Amino acid sequence: MKPSRPQEAKALLVIALPLVFAYLADVVMIVTAKMVVGRLGALELAAAGISTDLSYQMCIVLMGFFSVVGVLVSGALGAGRRQDALPELIRAMLLAGVLGVIVTLVVLNLETVLTLARQDAEVIAMSEPFYRNFAFAMLPIIWFGVLRSFAAAMMRTGFVLAITVVTVIMNYILMQGLVHGGFGLPQLGIGGAGLAWTISMWFKCLCLGAYTLWLIRAEKLPARGWYYGGVRRYLPLVALGLPVAGIVAMESGLFAATALLSGILGPLDLAAYQMVMGWIAIPFVISLGISEAAMVRVAYWMGADDPPAARQAGNLGMVIGVAIPFVLVAIPVLAPGIVTRIFLDAADPNYAEIAALVSVLLIIAAIFQVFDGLQVIASHALRGLRDATIPLLIAGVGYWIVGMGSAYVMGFRLGWGSPGLWIGLAIGLAFTASLLAWRFELLAKRGARLSLTNGPSSR
Repeated sequence: MKPSRPQEAKALLVIALPLVFAYLADVVMIVTAKMVVGRLGALELAAAGISTDLSYQMCIVLMGFFSVVGVLVSGALGAGRRQDALPELIRAMLLAGVLGVIVTLVVLNLETVLTLARQDAEVIAMSEPFYRNFAFAMLPIIWFGVLRSFAAAMMRTGFVLAITVVTVIMNYILMQGLVHGGFGLPQLGIGGAGLAWTISMWFKCLCLGAYTLWLIRAEKLPARGWYYGGVRRYLPLVALGLPVAGIVAMESGLFAATALLSGILGPLDLAAYQMVMGWIAIPFVISLGISEAAMVRVAYWMGADDPPAARQAGNLGMVIGVAIPFVLVAIPVLAPGIVTRIFLDAADPNYAEIAALVSVLLIIAAIFQVFDGLQVIASHALRGLRDATIPLLIAGVGYWIVGMGSAYVMGFRLGWGSPGLWIGLAIGLAFTASLLAWRFELLAKRGARLSLTNGPSSR
């Protein structure tokens, strides 16, 4: 039966909080990496940043695809079909392995992409040692995403947080050592940053893999039958995962395109973009952790045939997930100089120009981050309802026609530069978030009415 709001909020937070802190730890890892590389100079920061953006965006798209593992597993558990939980994970891991190898090969040839995207020649040349090493982090990043989604569906996300915190410490030591020659490690410059990422990601993935094996045995989940049915057994994963991947590709592609457009404006604009994204990641990942919790709770209650409870879970997720970024708006507005000082040495000859640009972008980003949080939670809640095709169309229009169209016109046609790009992003995200939230309420309310007509659930 439908739980009370406090009960559902507690269940959401039990899943979400470890994920939120784990994502925040990931942000710390990214920020410290940029800080370490930034000490080499603004151009080095731009080179490593654009390589990470483009490479990681491909992983994010695939992690979006495999996030539906949480929906499938949680739905099976809600419906009492425990025997279907583990086969969904096994099939996802196998498919993720194949796709992960393909992404690795693409990243190894990132120079072609950067050249076609008209990036600065010096930035392209400087980025090669980084992405050549970073490429081998792609497979463990994708596998970790699959395992994390499974852990969320099992409501066992505490270990995800623990191993991420350990990895943050490990990655910082490796970054300092391999980039600058500290801790007795060889000084490899920007290439050392890519190698540090790869070692850290494999460590994190293998640890969560070992924990998942323990969890499977502890929960006594059967693996029988996962290989029966051949390709047909992958159809539910692919049918739901493809439009979700499309939504994520629309969003991540929006930011990748903005990074590339910032690079066309110049290396300093690209460096400023990297710094602002370092701040924006904090409120976003808070919303992301809550969105994953909302997704599996909505999927669980739909599997249990209780649409009113699913509606309540999704709406609570959106309320909680938007409130936190709204509070965080004050920080960049009141103290914009902090962000620049974190990433760039004040002695850098470009410091004053970059700091002035960052302060302007952070004011725009303060509005942007609230809608960014709402759209990611609404999108995940809709995944819990197994609704992804229409959200894909909404994302296409909102992100690219409204958002990128506005960004291009304001940034280049009107000559507003980087501030114009960010205003365009904010407009696109506000449009998308509003429509996705409205669609969830529409579908969930319709399901709730049907449930009330048919009588209360037996669960």
